[in-house]
Amino acid sequence: MFVMTIDQQGSTRRGDQVASLLAHLAERGLTHPAKGFVLGFERTVGDEVQAVLDSAERVVEVALELVRLDGWSIGIGAGEVHEPLPQTSRAASGQAFVHARDAVERAKQRGSTVPLAVDGAHPERAGEAEALLRLLGAVVARRTAAGWAAVDALVAGARTQKDVAARLGVSEQAVSQRLRTALWAEESANRPLAARLLTEAQGALA
Repeated sequence: MFVMTIDQQGSTRRGDQVASLLAHLAERGLTHPAKGFVLGFERTVGDEVQAVLDSAERVVEVALELVRLDGWSIGIGAGEVHEPLPQTSRAASGQAFVHARDAVERAKQRGSTVPLAVDGAHPERAGEAEALLRLLGAVVARRTAAGWAAVDALVAGARTQKDVAARLGVSEQAVSQRLRTALWAEESANRPLAARLLTEAQGALA
């Protein structure tokens, strides 16, 4: 099981953004009852939110979406949770929650370009997952608006670059260039590896 603990950065300067974050995640289909979510994101304390998931692929998707949003420290815990789970993550417990807490505290530390950390029952795999997710996060964080427009069109259901070009009102060559610059092929090819490493980070549960 996976626990994601997300803490806002600079809340005294930016104001509390939790409500807008929860609304954004719900709009993107990234909370319960979407596939992969056991308990949806909810405020736990202060400007922190938490969710429980059973899909490593969904964890990767949410983590990269949060990096794109900017302004959030992302902690991912992989391991066991005490079942049956209560209705809210605030009342839940288990090693995955402990790992997520340790991870988000590390993610808050200065010096990392991508404020994301992973802790798990299998420390080596958790470290590898963290390294890869930070690399993918760096790609996401540097993507231009034009690159995001092309990527979002593909994710939204455009089947070909010709379809993307028609949606954006640009040439196919322009779409191809945008996707290359955005490193979309590299990101999408490495997402499954990140998910596999997260799954293995659960240890004996994997």
